[in-house]
Amino acid sequence: MSMTVPEKIAFIDKALTAVWPNPKSELDYETPFQLLVATIMAAQATDKKVNQLTVELFKAAPDAEAMSRMDVDDIKTIIRPINYYNNKAKNILAMSQRLVDEFGGDVPASREALESLPGVGRKTANVVLSNAFGVPTMPVDTHVHRVSNRIGLCKTSKPEQTEEALLKIIPESRMIDFHHYLVLHGRYTCKAKKPECSKCPIIEACDWPEKVLS
Repeated sequence: MSMTVPEKIAFIDKALTAVWPNPKSELDYETPFQLLVATIMAAQATDKKVNQLTVELFKAAPDAEAMSRMDVDDIKTIIRPINYYNNKAKNILAMSQRLVDEFGGDVPASREALESLPGVGRKTANVVLSNAFGVPTMPVDTHVHRVSNRIGLCKTSKPEQTEEALLKIIPESRMIDFHHYLVLHGRYTCKAKKPECSKCPIIEACDWPEKVLS
């Protein structure tokens, strides 16, 4: 049965709420600063690997003040197992120093200020705004982009187009949870190479022509 977009969103929201009643980021953090660092590290890396490394990193430097005093080589040594660790270490140090120098060591709650920090682009800023400050944004990673297009919430080729499309159709009051649903569904069910369509709780709302029903 064909669904309108509002019907599809309501169906997905209800079905995935049943699977994940309290959806949240799978990155481990205690403060906005730690979330910002972990999100910078998570580019082209899994949350699981990032969480393994931030245990040691946050023990050495739990806040911007402490991180700003670290030697970049020490940061590199800790985060070496993830991709692009050299650039990430440099950005984490420079970002921490900027926070101390310009924001009193606190993570700003505005997009403009966040995106002015080293290593922080639109998606990272959206993650922090949403998870740390409760701002209804739509951070678009590979999972959000893939799932949204497969199930027919949008037809886009670029992440920024997907973000724009989803912001227009998802109720603001459900934006934060819906973002987590798309990430988690893409990570564990609607996978890139071998989607588990037979286990999909929202298969009835899916428009993807390549879905496997048996």
